[in-house]
Amino acid sequence: MKKIIITGATGLIGKKLSEEFHKSGYHIIVFSRDGKRAKDILKKDYEYIDWDYRKPDKWMDKISESDAVIHLAGINLFAKRWNDEFKKEIITSRRDTTKSIADTIKNSSNKPKVFVSASGVGYYGDGGDQILTEDSPAGNDFLAEVCKVWESEAAEVESAGVRRVSIRTGIVLSPEDGALKRMLLPFKLFIGGPLGNGKQWFPWIHIDDIVGVYIHSILNDNLSGAVNAASPNICTMSEFAKTLGKVLKRPSLFSVPKFALKLAIGEAGNVVLMGQRVSVNKLLSSGYKFKFENLEEALKDLLI
Repeated sequence: MKKIIITGATGLIGKKLSEEFHKSGYHIIVFSRDGKRAKDILKKDYEYIDWDYRKPDKWMDKISESDAVIHLAGINLFAKRWNDEFKKEIITSRRDTTKSIADTIKNSSNKPKVFVSASGVGYYGDGGDQILTEDSPAGNDFLAEVCKVWESEAAEVESAGVRRVSIRTGIVLSPEDGALKRMLLPFKLFIGGPLGNGKQWFPWIHIDDIVGVYIHSILNDNLSGAVNAASPNICTMSEFAKTLGKVLKRPSLFSVPKFALKLAIGEAGNVVLMGQRVSVNKLLSSGYKFKFENLEEALKDLLI
């Protein structure tokens, strides 16, 4: 039985990802700051480890036993209003945990074959209408800096001969959490519409497909480095809102202006207003088959 370590297993992606691997017969090892709480949330027969990234001697043996490590842990970007202190937490929760795992992998006697770490399309900053491949330069805003540091620490395992994949995740669509959940209420109240001017690119991906991308990254030995993860048919924010309104049978008339977003969530509002027109040719060339390429079909599957 193959063993996979997953950090962030109680999150939106982690829950479904651990379930899928478990169904396929894998032994799941959940690294969590509070193993008992994680077990209460997941309610699955996994192995639960109280994980303090600052004390690798407590969990290094589990790294040596594993075939793969998936690192999803990181503080929610929108957990609270951004200030200097919280921005420091955002970076620390990604940089320091990733460095600890990467260093431990490098120092392990038996190394896992692959280390898959989360990242985001925020790596590119606001790309405008430019088509962004994995070779495109990073942006120069705060979130781009977070992603650069995140990926740089993950890449350290490559020096030890371990395959590394950093998933530059788009906007994950799920009614359980994330952008889609937050947009549902305004539409149900007949006041839905795009955020900002609606012209920004909206690199969406169905929750089943982002889970599929992570599984594909573990199983496909030829995939490495940064990988964009979004639908092949991304759209603008305006097109997304219009399609969401169509599926919900509600109008999409009331745009949320930039100043209102900034007033509501501060600097984090800039993230919402940025767009990334990402290419997923690398992912497609590696053999991944999307379940949901069409936005309307994706939204119907999630909401109806």
